[in-house]
Amino acid sequence: MALELTEANFEEIIASDKPVLVDFWAEWCGPCRMVGPIVEELANDYDGKAIVGKVNVDHNPGISSKYGIRNIPTILFFKNGEIVDKSVGAVPKNVLAEKINNHL
Repeated sequence: MALELTEANFEEIIASDKPVLVDFWAEWCGPCRMVGPIVEELANDYDGKAIVGKVNVDHNPGISSKYGIRNIPTILFFKNGEIVDKSVGAVPKNVLAEKINNHL
């Protein structure tokens, strides 16, 4: 299951030496509801190899502002606290998996 990231735990989680996928989403966002199940599948597929988390942009505006999230869903990929890749909009699972694989 994808981790729920908040302003309290975000920095600690993204500092991991494992790849970290972060899905920025909101409940009212239609495309986010399409990507959500894919993100959950990736959380299961990469359990122990990568960290998969979700940030509700309505509940965590500080994180969204810090990373310039203007469109959702936006998925950022972090490694050692640095952004290493990005995806905006609804994208297929294989595209997201490839981005994770590139940083394992």
